[in-house]
This record gives sequence, structure tokens and C-alpha cells, in this order.
Amino acid sequence: MSLDRTSSNQTATHPGRPAVAFHRDILKLDPAREVERITEHLRRDIFQVLRRRGGVLGVSGGVDSAVVLALAVRALGPERVVALLLPEMESSPDSARLAHQVCRQFGVKPVVEDVTGALIGFGCYRRRDEAVQAIFPDYDSTYKLKIGLPAGLLEKDTLNVFHATIVAPDGTEQTKRLRPAEFRQIVAASNFKQRARAALLYYHAELRDYAVIGTPQKNEHGQGFFVKYGDGAMDVKPIGHLYKTQVYQLAEYLEIPAEIRERPPTSDTYSAGSTQEEFFFRLPFELMDLLWYALEHQVPVATVAREMELTEEQVQRVFDDLTRKQRTTEYLRTPPLGVENG
Repeated sequence: MSLDRTSSNQTATHPGRPAVAFHRDILKLDPAREVERITEHLRRDIFQVLRRRGGVLGVSGGVDSAVVLALAVRALGPERVVALLLPEMESSPDSARLAHQVCRQFGVKPVVEDVTGALIGFGCYRRRDEAVQAIFPDYDSTYKLKIGLPAGLLEKDTLNVFHATIVAPDGTEQTKRLRPAEFRQIVAASNFKQRARAALLYYHAELRDYAVIGTPQKNEHGQGFFVKYGDGAMDVKPIGHLYKTQVYQLAEYLEIPAEIRERPPTSDTYSAGSTQEEFFFRLPFELMDLLWYALEHQVPVATVAREMELTEEQVQRVFDDLTRKQRTTEYLRTPPLGVENG
């Protein structure tokens, strides 16, 4: 991809495409129109294309699943929507409380399936903790854990190398860079959480002849912030084309509870808790979405820097980070490969 650093033109052009004028409001939606468009697609895809009788989705208490629940109820009716709450012993109590709240708002009775037992059976916690103890010998079940990427993406070039932070019972924190072997084991073990939940989503879908409705948006799918055959397992993805900031626009229109809309997005995977920005994305969504749009539409770096009041070096640093994440996670989005008959 070629990025023109010197052009002062605020319009990006592509062969065969109309010009794109880049500005801070470029991602603004007509929420009513977008909701109608999504619900029409969801209704058609589930009833006509997939020939299913309804939809099942996981509701986490976050804004993405709340928006998808609201869309599913509009498209299918509350009687044809199953909302699964899938906690485990390290889940935040706030997640369950907010999930119950949004289910009540949209007239769907939640089904609660605690996956702790399944995760213990898989050895999820044991396998993860073995890797953590290889780095922090004092770590035990009284500590809390989180992992994340380096902050300060705008200010300096840093590799996407994860670090782990443990929090002692007295609140003392220790942070160390993760070695590759320990990082892989922590992630592989933790991914049992999303895959156990996916198994239950498909159990409840097959039980009713329903489809699994996915909740990832464009940021998660496009940058690889999902687990293959875990939260990436779905039959339909109604918000997969939307940037996170656009999901928030729909959330306001759909009257998702303010507490959910104002709560920082979290992964709710590690016991210490961390925002998605700390864990993976490294930038606020309000900034990242616009820069990602500019990258996808080949808007010149100089144009983006001027419009966003950043330096060209900062813009290029973000472009490089986004490109690297897309490249290194491409295998997650790749369907199974095989030998075609010829």
C-alpha cells in the first residue's frame, strides 16, 4: 500500500471509486436507517437464507452484545431470541448485572450457563497459572492477573509484545514482559473460555433450530481481537461491518442503558480486569477508528495528520500498527484450506 506523505489534498481517490473526503465526521451514521438495514438483513439471513427459526447470542453486559440483542429483538421478536449469560469464576459481577438489565429492557428472559466447571475440566486455570508461575514464582490463586500491550502508541515505536501484570492481595503490582512460550500458553489456556461459550451457544441454537448471532464489530474482526472458533464462531454477524464508534451511535439510538454505553469496553477474560484499549487496541476508539478508515481508504498521511491535529510520524506509527495486526492475525480470518478437485 502506498501512502503519499506530501499531498495536501484532503480527498483520497481510488481507481473506479468516487473520491473520499476525509474529515472527523466521516463515520457518522444515520442510526435509524442503519438499524432498519441491519434488521432487514438479519431477518432475511436467519429465516430465508439459513432457514432457522430464531437466534441465540451471548450477552456479556458490554455495548456490542447489548446492541446486537436490541437488533435481534427488532428483527425476530423477543420470543425468537435466546440471550445466554455465560459467566465463569473470574467474570466481573458487573457484567452479569448489566447483562440482566439489558435483557429485561428488551423483554428477553436470559438463560444462565456458568462455564467454570467446563473450564476446570479443560485445565484452563491450571494450564494458564503454570505459565504465569514460570515468570512470577510467587503467583497463586490469591493474586489477580491481566495481560496487555505497551501503551503510548502515538509517542514511540514499540513492538506488539505482551506483558503480564499480577496484583497481590494487598494491591501491589508486578509487571514483566512475557516470553513467547509463556505468552502462548497463557493465551491458549485462556481461549478455552471463549470456546466453551461457543459450544454452549451452538448447543442452545441446535436445541431450538436457531442460528448463532455473533456480536463482534469491525475492530475485533478486522484486527484479530477474537478467538477462532470461540467468539469468532457465528452464523451471522450483524455489526461486523461497523467501527466501534458506530456501534456506540446505534447504542444511543436504541436506548441501551447509559451505564453500559459509558462503561469502558473490557475483555473480562483476566481476573485483574483491563480495558480493551490496554489489552490490545492501544488507542481510544474515537481516534483509532478514524485513522483506520483513513488507512483503508488510502488517505494521504499528511492529510490525516492535519485533520486530526497529529504529526505525520504519529499517523504513520498507527498505520503501521494497524497493518501489522491485520497481517499477523490473517490466519484467524482464513477459512479451512484444502485441495480443490481439478
